[in-house]
Amino acid sequence: MQFHTPLEKKITILIVDDHKLIRDTWSFILNSDSRFQVIAETDTGREAIQLSEKKNPDIILMDINMSPMNGFEATKEILKTSTHPKIIGVSMHSQPAYAKKMLQMGAVGYITKNSSKEEMINAICKVAEGKKYVCNEVKSILSEQMLEDSQQPDINLLSQREVEIIDLIKQGQSSREIAEQLDITLKTVEVHRHNILKKLNLKNTAALVNFINNAGIG
Repeated sequence: MQFHTPLEKKITILIVDDHKLIRDTWSFILNSDSRFQVIAETDTGREAIQLSEKKNPDIILMDINMSPMNGFEATKEILKTSTHPKIIGVSMHSQPAYAKKMLQMGAVGYITKNSSKEEMINAICKVAEGKKYVCNEVKSILSEQMLEDSQQPDINLLSQREVEIIDLIKQGQSSREIAEQLDITLKTVEVHRHNILKKLNLKNTAALVNFINNAGIG
């Protein structure tokens, strides 16, 4: 005897975006895939709350840049009354701060409008499985920021004498003038300057002066 497995349940989707062309495009893309069914769409956060309650979608694609109610507020309101819909924030912003705020509001995913069709579909599938998803563009920027932060010069590594020398360099004094003012040898000044560059991971005096100006030292 043969058993026929029932058709797999489609992932139902609510699209929230204030641009009709985007809603139409996403609807066409997603409805062309047998795994998905767009059951509603709207251009306002307020209506998104009502449709979420009425239609009970599996996934909500939520644009964060809407007015008068933005996607952050709509997400928060939807999840006050129901924890069922899994919300994916969608934005033109790739700054990690936007993704972080959206996730803090209760969303479980974040993609940008630069994301590819494949990435949007991947995000929906991952989130439907109960996982979180942040698009590659945001993750890449976050990685770069973390790398930059780890390479930032740390003024706290310097000794009091080195800080004094930096202050005199900022005033435009030469190594000889610094040696005379601090009553130390020229060689000692040069050693200090070398150590300052090494501790701050800077290549030369020009980079040091730039760092001094940007950090507001002295």
